[in-house]
Amino acid sequence: MHWFGAPEYWLAREVFQRGLAVIYLVAFVGAARQFRALLGEHGMLPIPRYLARASFRQSPSLFHLHYSDRFFAALAWTGAALSLALAAGAGDRVPLWAAMLLWLLAWILYLSIVNVGQTWYSFGWESLLLETGFLAVFLGNDRTAPPVLVLWLARWLLFRVEFGAGLIKLRGDPCWRDLTCLYYHHETQPMPGPLSWLFHHLPKPLHRVEVAANHIAQLVVPFALFTPQPVASVAAAVVIVTQLWLVLSGNFAWLNWLTIVLACTAIDAHSAAAVLPLPAAPALADPPLWFTVVTCAFAALVVVLSYWPARNLLSGRQLMNASFNRYHLVNTYGAFGRIERKRWELVIEGTRDHHVTAETRWREYEFKGKPGDPHRLPRQWAPYHLRLDWLMWFAAISPAYARPWLAPLLRRLLTNDRDTLKLLRHNPFPDRPPTHVRVRNYRYRFSSRAELRSEHLWWHRVPAGDLVPPISLSALGR
Repeated sequence: MHWFGAPEYWLAREVFQRGLAVIYLVAFVGAARQFRALLGEHGMLPIPRYLARASFRQSPSLFHLHYSDRFFAALAWTGAALSLALAAGAGDRVPLWAAMLLWLLAWILYLSIVNVGQTWYSFGWESLLLETGFLAVFLGNDRTAPPVLVLWLARWLLFRVEFGAGLIKLRGDPCWRDLTCLYYHHETQPMPGPLSWLFHHLPKPLHRVEVAANHIAQLVVPFALFTPQPVASVAAAVVIVTQLWLVLSGNFAWLNWLTIVLACTAIDAHSAAAVLPLPAAPALADPPLWFTVVTCAFAALVVVLSYWPARNLLSGRQLMNASFNRYHLVNTYGAFGRIERKRWELVIEGTRDHHVTAETRWREYEFKGKPGDPHRLPRQWAPYHLRLDWLMWFAAISPAYARPWLAPLLRRLLTNDRDTLKLLRHNPFPDRPPTHVRVRNYRYRFSSRAELRSEHLWWHRVPAGDLVPPISLSALGR
């Protein structure tokens, strides 16, 4: 089966699988640490309530067999332990069939979480992780040469990620066409990072160059992934560099890192050896017949399922980050078809006053990642995903995003719910809960260089009214 294996991609598979396992690890640990307040039996959007109205066919998940918070924690930490083992090379220390089962188990465990995660798991990188994770099942281990078909499927996935993102921009906000989107993006993106202030203050001509370069990287370079080497490796390197640029400029969970490990699958060892000192290539056997048959069947399935995302790419009404099946296989991707021109932030405050007056002193809850205190430098959290912080950004744009979970969040703050407070950076009422809370809307902008020097401000903010006026626990209902 010399036509089936591609031993020159041994390093690509090694980097891809180890990197993917680390991303799985981050995802499972994040799920284990955040689920009780978000999805637990007494969470804001309880999984048992969701399971009561959703069938297994609608949302395939192991939790249809049984749900308890203890079982969720066990599943998530099992996924984390499995991911850690795969990152350490466990897949290479077992037979081929066992390695496939390990990767398949990681996929099943994470699919089970995503399919009951509701709003908290509605991000495109969840589908991307699942689709990428399913590819890993069929890449084999170091006992066989990487299958050519799966390497091409990885490029097809990378193409959809990059080209889909480029098309959604070109078809969307006019600022992408007039090259001005980065005048606003670094300031208004969901969760700025520690260097976002610096990126925002780059000269505007450089911002225009960045946008033009982005169009080339996402609309032209992806086609070169399907060309012979070393051109495909150069195209993959361009993708990696642009993704690292995004890592430096913001917090997008594991989206950028997952795109990077996908790009590594297009780089052959000969091209990598031109810039890196590599050991001698290992001797890899041809894959067994049963593995070839199973992999060809999987490739045929991907070809069939590709009809819907391919049609979406050609459509003038392109969907962004959509799955066409409940197993999140062969999805469509895209990001930032629309850029916000102003940054709005929701700030939650509380008081212990029994009667709210104009003199009431309000204390602010501080979130871990999203902007709050104007003197606080934004932190780097990616690839870790702070789900509540991200949804607060969406809620500031449109309160409809917060309708299912905002009242439950406020109710839990009014009782000092321990699991909810773990999602926050600072609770201003550590001894006993507040009597009232409110949600204020603020207009945020990055400080100027002068404001940063003189007042040590990273942000400047102006109040813009209340989204939720002062409210008590009795008014919210228990």
